[in-house]
Amino acid sequence: MNLLDIIYSVLDDPTRLAPVVAAVSAVATVTALSWPFLDAQSRRHRMARATGSERYLRDRATEARNKNQDEVISLRHAAPRRLYTVIVERLNLGKLIQNPQTRALIHQAGYRGPAAAIKVTAMRVLLGLGFGAAAAFYGTLVFQVALQLHAAIIATAAFFGWYLPIVLLKNRLQKRRTEISRNWPDAMDLLLICVESGMSIEAGFRKVAEEISIQSLVLSEELSLTTAELTYLPDRHAAYRRLAARTDVEGVRSVVTSLIQSEKYGTPVGQALRVLAQESRSLRMAAAEKKAAALPPKLTVPMVLFFLPVLFAVIMTPAIIQIMRS
Repeated sequence: MNLLDIIYSVLDDPTRLAPVVAAVSAVATVTALSWPFLDAQSRRHRMARATGSERYLRDRATEARNKNQDEVISLRHAAPRRLYTVIVERLNLGKLIQNPQTRALIHQAGYRGPAAAIKVTAMRVLLGLGFGAAAAFYGTLVFQVALQLHAAIIATAAFFGWYLPIVLLKNRLQKRRTEISRNWPDAMDLLLICVESGMSIEAGFRKVAEEISIQSLVLSEELSLTTAELTYLPDRHAAYRRLAARTDVEGVRSVVTSLIQSEKYGTPVGQALRVLAQESRSLRMAAAEKKAAALPPKLTVPMVLFFLPVLFAVIMTPAIIQIMRS
């Protein structure tokens, strides 16, 4: 007697079918009643795993942030190399180091202290001379071009080497600005929660710097530096303005202006931060929608170059084969 015969005999006989239905119903009832406890247990396990992962990421971010701060501190207190100092002193490049635009660019790129300005200036000189010497060598021994063209190539190469550190600084500045703009709405939400819970601005900045370090070490570094400046600077408004100048982000400037006005006129900080947090989220969503709207025009050229020829080949090849056979 096989399994199918047993199933048919159970289904045909009500006296045998009733215990089976009762057993299945009992198992289903027990499972339904115990499911919330099992689900709660699995939820606790998932939350425990998520908490452990978050703690691990937080510890890693804290270590990276402390390492980054150690590098910044060493850069601030360490003297530049002797070669860089000699180049700056012999060529009398002090005015170039004191240029406000160059110093602002260096600070916005994440480099602190006077040693960074000396290093950047010396590297501009060294790269300019190096690229010029390389162009002179290749133009003289390898290509053997005319004198006027040779001089133009040397001048162009020297100018490229002179301007290359500025290009690298601007590239780093743009990356930092993009990262801060992307993570600033989340930082604003955290700051709003901290302020409405009763924390001061200094404690709020410190807490946000710790929490946001998982997402952005750059923003965490800037907020940590602002917290330190709020502690030791005599003018709190100067610390806010320095934050806006270092980041050079429109959302940060709006928050800085709001904080300065709130402390100056005594208006509620939480209300202003709530409005600015909503505005920051709206701006981030608008930026995402703008990128999504710009996607079809960007796909036009790849489609014309790669998709349409294949499509035409697939459509026209059978017709061409039939014409050739006929």
